[in-house]
Amino acid sequence: MKLILTEAFKYSEEQIDRLKSLGYKILSIQDERVPLEVDVSDIDAVVCNGLFLYNDIKKFKNLKFIQLTSAGLDRVPLDYIKDQGIKLFNAKGVYSVPMAEWVVLKILEIYKKSRKFYEAQCEHKWEKQRVLFELTNKTAAIIGFGDVGSEVAKRLKAFDVNIVGVGRSKKESLYVDEFYLIDQIDDVLKKSDIVILTLPLTDETRQLIDADRIENMRANSVLINVSRGRVIDEMALIEALRADKFSGVALDVFEEEPLSEGSPLWDFKRVLLTPHNSYVSNRINERLFEMLINHIKLVF
Repeated sequence: MKLILTEAFKYSEEQIDRLKSLGYKILSIQDERVPLEVDVSDIDAVVCNGLFLYNDIKKFKNLKFIQLTSAGLDRVPLDYIKDQGIKLFNAKGVYSVPMAEWVVLKILEIYKKSRKFYEAQCEHKWEKQRVLFELTNKTAAIIGFGDVGSEVAKRLKAFDVNIVGVGRSKKESLYVDEFYLIDQIDDVLKKSDIVILTLPLTDETRQLIDADRIENMRANSVLINVSRGRVIDEMALIEALRADKFSGVALDVFEEEPLSEGSPLWDFKRVLLTPHNSYVSNRINERLFEMLINHIKLVF
């Protein structure tokens, strides 16, 4: 059987040998963002991220298996995959822990005004901050209560935060104090000190956080996004930041990536940016590879 591995995942020699021992002939693709110049009609399986944004999946006539290196499903043609009976797996759960840790880090950086201390250190200034906040008794809404949301709730609960889960269907969790369905999001936003976006990008969630919903959010609230950039109306967010709506905003994802050098988001003092990096940790390689092996064995 023939297996395509793209540069979206970095394999060790031992991992490649393990795949070969299962009977796979491996074709390594360094850049999945360009059209492939090889015959893919006899490829049985693919491990990728955005390969099918740049290559026509219909040319993969023998394709039976796709393992995505991302948790999101917005970069593959879902209808075609379903019609052809291709087995599709995402990386559900692989990145949840580092992403949850990133969320907690950014909330604490905002509440403890870390940026001001970093700036003062660079300038060799002994400068105290007298208005800092605790997480105790704050209300955090986790919009999209999947694996990432669950891991975020688990960690925030240790800080005595009131956790409000929001999703398409009600879920039971030891870490959630209240749960609302997604069509009740406006009520949730009005009472939340912290809003954390961990939901997938779909037609229904595109620009879910628009100008009206931003207006509904509490003054001096905190907004965190580790889902997809297009879940937020970016221009509406920029206008709200100009009006000092938030005490802090942390963004790991953006409408267009990389974020353009001319974006106003770079320059707001109350905005913390990272380059779609929240999922990274020393443990994800091991988790993703073991998931791949298990899924391959399940299908073939």
